[in-house]
Amino acid sequence: MGWNSWDCFGPNVVEDEVKTNADYMAKNLKSAGWEYIVVDIRWYVGNDKAHGYNETNPDYVLDEYGRFQPSVVKFPSAAGGKGFKPLANYIHGKGLKFGIHIMRGVPVEAVKRNLPIFGSIYTTKDIANPTDQCQWLHDMYGTVAGREGSQDYYNSLFKLYAEWGLDFVKVDDLSRPYHAAEVDMIRKAIDRCGRKIVLSTSPGETPVAAAADVQKHANMWRTVDDFWDNWKMLKEHFDVFERWNKYRIAGGWPDGDMLPLGKIGIRAERGNPRMSAFTKDEQYTLMTLWTIFRSPLMFGGNLPDNDEFTLSLLNNKEVLYVLKNSAENKPYYRVGDKIIWIADDPKSGDKFVAVFNSGDAADPVKVSVKLNELGFTGACKVRDLWAKADVGTFTGEFAPMVNKHGAGLYRVSAK
Repeated sequence: MGWNSWDCFGPNVVEDEVKTNADYMAKNLKSAGWEYIVVDIRWYVGNDKAHGYNETNPDYVLDEYGRFQPSVVKFPSAAGGKGFKPLANYIHGKGLKFGIHIMRGVPVEAVKRNLPIFGSIYTTKDIANPTDQCQWLHDMYGTVAGREGSQDYYNSLFKLYAEWGLDFVKVDDLSRPYHAAEVDMIRKAIDRCGRKIVLSTSPGETPVAAAADVQKHANMWRTVDDFWDNWKMLKEHFDVFERWNKYRIAGGWPDGDMLPLGKIGIRAERGNPRMSAFTKDEQYTLMTLWTIFRSPLMFGGNLPDNDEFTLSLLNNKEVLYVLKNSAENKPYYRVGDKIIWIADDPKSGDKFVAVFNSGDAADPVKVSVKLNELGFTGACKVRDLWAKADVGTFTGEFAPMVNKHGAGLYRVSAK
C-alpha cells in the first residue's frame, strides 16, 4: 500500500512534491497501513516533459560506473553524490518506506562511454545487447543473459540502492514480453544486497504462462498495461482478476496497477490536470474489486489535493481489513452485469461478500446473495463495510440494490 508519482506527475516529479505526499501519508494514512512512497520513471533526467518523454536531448545523470543518479534539478538533496539517501532518510523519518522506478538493462549512455562496472572486470559495453531495447523508451539496452558481467551490473545497482536505503523497486519493460533471465538476475542482486527490497515488475499483462516463474522471483507483478480513469479499462479488470486469482501467494501479488484516483494528470503522460474521471460509484467498484482480489494498492493521485470522499476510500479500516486478512478470495457468481466475489475471515469465520453492477442501465439492480450457499443455515447479521454500519438480519438471502457501475462490500456473520 503506497503512493506512486506516475499518474499525477509522469516523468516530472520533484523532491518537494515527493515530500509533501510523504507528509500527507504520514499524517492521514500511515495509521491505516499505507507506507510506500515511490518515485516513478526518469528521475535521472532533469529536462523531461509532460505528455511523453524527452528523447531529443535528455540530460542523463550517471556515476562513473554507469549507474543513473537523481537529477539535482529535480532532487536538490542528491547534490554532491548523495543520490537518493537524503530523500530516503526524510521518508524513513516519517515512519514510511521509499521506492523508485527503474528500466531493465544498462543505460545506452553508459555503453556509449564504455564505463566500467563496479566490482567487475567487465564494462557496460561488454554486457549490452543493442538489439534488445524497450519499444517505447530508448534509455536502455537489455543485458546479455547469462553473461557474468550482466549479473555484476545488477549487483552494483542494488548495492547502491541498499546504500541509499531503498525499500521498493519497480522494474519496467520486464513483464511484457517476460524477460525471465533479467528477472532472475534482479532477484539475485536484491538477495545479495543485504536489504529487504520489494520487487515490482511492470508493465502487463505478465504472461499467465510465466506465473510460476514470476511468483518465485517478484513480490508483485502487473496484470494489465497502464490503467487510467475510464470505465472500459476498469470493467476489463473483472476478467483479468478472474484469470489471475489462483496465482496469488503469500508475498506474491498479482497487481492491478495504480489507482487513478484523486488529483491526477498534473504533469502526466496522459491527460490534463483533473480529479479522477471515475464516478463515485466507479471509485467504489475499483476499491472494492482491488480489495476483494487483494491487489497491491498504489495510489496515483497527488495526496495533498484529496477531497474528503477520496480520503474516505483510503482510510476505511474495515475495508482494509479485508485486503490484509481475508482468505480463499474468489469470484462466486457472474450472470450478465451482476457479479459477486466472496472471501473468508479466518479469524472469525465470517464471510466477506463484494457485489457489483457492471451494467450501463441507469436504475440500480438487485444482486441476490444466497446465504445458505455460503454456509449459513440460520439468521445472519450483515454489515456494510463502506458505510461502517450494520444493515440488518437476514435469513436465506441478502439482496442489496447496486447502482450502475457500482459496488458494495459486506461482512456476513452467523447470528
